[in-house]
Amino acid sequence: MRHTILGAGGAIGNALAYQLLKSKDEVRLVSRSGYSIPGAESIMADVLSYSETLESIKHSDIVYLCVGLAYDHKLWAESWPKIMQNTIDACKSVQAKLIFFDNVYMYGKVEGKMTEETPYNPCSKKGEIRANIANMLEAEMKSNNIQAIIARSADFYGPYSTLVSVPYVMTIDRFKNGKNAQWLVNEHTVHSYTYTIDAAKALKLLSAADDSFQQVWHLPTFNPGITGEEFISIAARVFGVKPNYTVLKRWVVQMAGLFDKTIAETAEMLYQSDHDYYFDSSKFNDKFNFKPTSYAEGIRETVLFYRNK
Repeated sequence: MRHTILGAGGAIGNALAYQLLKSKDEVRLVSRSGYSIPGAESIMADVLSYSETLESIKHSDIVYLCVGLAYDHKLWAESWPKIMQNTIDACKSVQAKLIFFDNVYMYGKVEGKMTEETPYNPCSKKGEIRANIANMLEAEMKSNNIQAIIARSADFYGPYSTLVSVPYVMTIDRFKNGKNAQWLVNEHTVHSYTYTIDAAKALKLLSAADDSFQQVWHLPTFNPGITGEEFISIAARVFGVKPNYTVLKRWVVQMAGLFDKTIAETAEMLYQSDHDYYFDSSKFNDKFNFKPTSYAEGIRETVLFYRNK
């Protein structure tokens, strides 16, 4: 099998690459930077270009769309439809299967569990964009024009996620640097987080199961979820420090957003932090008899990973 990862170098792309390399399959990494990992082929390409996308996935059996873009809804609105269309068309051309690593923004604010059957009801600009590109791929899947999977993850944490994991940035990295932790909006709400290594293992399992295609899957995520206070407490125990923290209230984030574009983009997503966020992965867990990593173990392994690194 030849596995091609579009968007190599990111949190899930890296975790997936190392999982695939364990199986001795051929792994190709595609990125604009030419990111490389020992044992894998590396190709420099821009997925905003159809010709470059097509050339980068030639002779692939499975293509994983794991691209990450800067946190800017205007950039997303311009780039994501092009990326999705280029990837779909290229996969159809070379007859490769496609697995799209997705998030949950299209669901919007959900009361109760988020499942694969949850309707799209975005309440943010970025959520509207994610709903649009998911619909693009689902239309192709329903027409059997492509063999594909939409694999969704909750907010994630774990190895390789230093730049894109809010719990890492606000808690683990701050403890690592001798600072107090921080949390967004409300430290008492319950939130599900997907462990990066679990997500990578799950993508690999899905790629090998022919009957998993033409479906949406929630990647394995430990439940019940965890509060910010609990996450901070576990991380503090691993570091051997006091679980001191401050909470950044909504108005603080909104004020900071006046001076920082990335923070401003974060403000519209704060609905995910001010009420319980329950991401259910029972469908995957039951089919593959998969037991997601507990938060106690995942946080400990994350800290050890970065200490060793």
